Amino acid sequence: MLNAINTKLTLTSWFFDSYHQQPITSATNQAAKQFHIRAATPADLTGISQIIAESFHSQTGFWGWAFPLLRLGIYEDFRQRLSSSAPHHICLVAVDTSTPGVNNVVGTVELGLRFHDSWKQSGKSFPYLSNLAVAHKYRRHGVASKLLTSCEDICREWGYQDLYLHVLEDNHQARQLYCKLGYRMHKVDYNWNLFFIKSPRQLFLHKHLSVESIS
Repeated sequence: MLNAINTKLTLTSWFFDSYHQQPITSATNQAAKQFHIRAATPADLTGISQIIAESFHSQTGFWGWAFPLLRLGIYEDFRQRLSSSAPHHICLVAVDTSTPGVNNVVGTVELGLRFHDSWKQSGKSFPYLSNLAVAHKYRRHGVASKLLTSCEDICREWGYQDLYLHVLEDNHQARQLYCKLGYRMHKVDYNWNLFFIKSPRQLFLHKHLSVESIS
């Protein structure tokens, strides 16, 4: 009971306070940086939720006030998924191990199985990448590529040779990365939002994984 109360107090304090991960230093010197890719643990939840919140939600402007609430929602979603026993689901994190004693989470990605009929959870399943995010100071330093390559290795271990993901049409930097790594257009997904608000289309990308030894 006391442990549950302490956990709630800690989470409440984090919700209203600023993020307290150890400060991320500048990644200007790529050669000096060392990144380790591993499976996420509950201890990584605050780092994961902060990076994803910063990557997909604004902290300024009209909706800036909602940022802590969105971050908390991300935290809870990941906490539930990490505690599940799904055999084909994993969340990976990239950790900067350049500084002794400091292991900052600087990137993350999720890999799981989806179904062609997502509403009924039926039909043939396929590996699907989601929530790829890298801390701002570590972008364009190979972190995303390392996370994606690790996911491809895991897919092969699971016995799959095809990998899918979505990317927004106007996310040109991400599209350039995926194209460089061999992802190609599978189809364009349309939704009702396109008819009511001016929003970018979702591109469904696919990569066929060659059969090779796991690095």
